[in-house]
Amino acid sequence: ASVIIRRYLSLGNPLNATALSAIGTRYVCLLDATELNKIDSNSLKLVSLDPSACPQPTKDILYAKAKRAFSDQHNLPAYYKLIEPYLGGAPAVDLKALSKDNVNMNVSTLAKLRKDSLMSLTPSEVQRLLGINLHELMKWQNRYPIQEWIQRQKQSELDKLHIGLTGGTQEGYINIVTPKFQQPSSAPLGPVAMTLHLLPALLTSFLMMSILS
Repeated sequence: ASVIIRRYLSLGNPLNATALSAIGTRYVCLLDATELNKIDSNSLKLVSLDPSACPQPTKDILYAKAKRAFSDQHNLPAYYKLIEPYLGGAPAVDLKALSKDNVNMNVSTLAKLRKDSLMSLTPSEVQRLLGINLHELMKWQNRYPIQEWIQRQKQSELDKLHIGLTGGTQEGYINIVTPKFQQPSSAPLGPVAMTLHLLPALLTSFLMMSILS
């Protein structure tokens, strides 16, 4: 598929609505940044794409194009349904603005947002984004990245949602989300292992010398 797409483009053909329909959601992730930038934003009005499984740079580019394509409908109720498939590339500022529009976002869509954008949202903003779907958040509280978002919030703010979320930061404490590291190699530790083995004896000798002196 990648070879066919690049052959098509090398012949000077445009990435218009007809081409995008042929490429479809399945292969749109194969396009690189240069190719994506050749897409006419208005073509997105005529196709149905879902780039949520694509690499983040692809989602970022397509979101920006979709935002331009549907900008004339930004104040209409239909806007959210049009832009929803592309929200995985939305910056936090756009999501915060969207939270004021009663969009009733699905939690599955929330979980696919750009990580930095999701982590920037407050509990009240998430509440406004989810609307009638807020109670579904409980089913996702132990799943990534929702779990990490919860850990970054104050528990007192989560309590205001009244859905029973736990795991937030208590007053006066900071939750530190630590990355998972690979298990240490089983190779011999050499001098380090020997030093650790002798450490108790070395400390004992040091204390005895201190007392005798």
